[in-house]
Amino acid sequence: MQQPSIYPFGIRIDEPVTMITDVLVAVVCIVAALRLRKYSDGSGTHKIIISYFAMMGAATFIGGVIGHGFLYALNFYWKLPGWLLSMLAVNFLERVMIRYSKPILSSSGHRFFSWFNIVELLTFMVLAFITLNFLYVEIHSTYGFLVVVFGFCVFNYRRRNRTKAVKLMMIAVGMIFICSVIFVGKLSISKWFNHADFAHVFMAIGAVFFYYASKEMMLETKHGKDLKQNIEKPTSKDDIRNERIQHA
Repeated sequence: MQQPSIYPFGIRIDEPVTMITDVLVAVVCIVAALRLRKYSDGSGTHKIIISYFAMMGAATFIGGVIGHGFLYALNFYWKLPGWLLSMLAVNFLERVMIRYSKPILSSSGHRFFSWFNIVELLTFMVLAFITLNFLYVEIHSTYGFLVVVFGFCVFNYRRRNRTKAVKLMMIAVGMIFICSVIFVGKLSISKWFNHADFAHVFMAIGAVFFYYASKEMMLETKHGKDLKQNIEKPTSKDDIRNERIQHA
């Protein structure tokens, strides 16, 4: 549904609500990046987490202001900076989950996913750049969030690394899934609040959950803590019997 332009003070702004909701996501991400700095120990993983929020914030701000509000004054190529930054941000979150899962991955598995993470990013970036088609940005985002990030959350959960960070990360991806359904299905409320605006709201909610998940993750791994310490040990029948005797 096409959103009418507005002309405050004689300045033309296209898709105004879409621009505002994009900026909303950007504000949430930038605030998250700034607040997470106090939980960082300066390690590579912690820097990548903060970079994810900073890049996603920049991507959504550029996408909203340039890609929607004022694209008429430029040309379609100006959509690329926002697209490429968002792809890089998603890739960073994938890398965070790969690093987070390292203690429960085989060395060959960790090495494979680390390299594939780079190949996948470059492939979709080139396709988006050559074709100028947002479809490749969508595919990369869907793959990154739903396959890699959520997939590693499930892997951690099944391997008994059932931390608060993993659970919050799964909720965050759930918000992004709802965002994708709304965007692809073009579910609109009105011309002044179309599918893109609706999707951005859930994207902002997802960013909040990603912030809390990242905060927990940074606290868990601060100063090189071993994630294996968080893994629940299987409970045997003898353990259950002994526990019952102690509490009898």
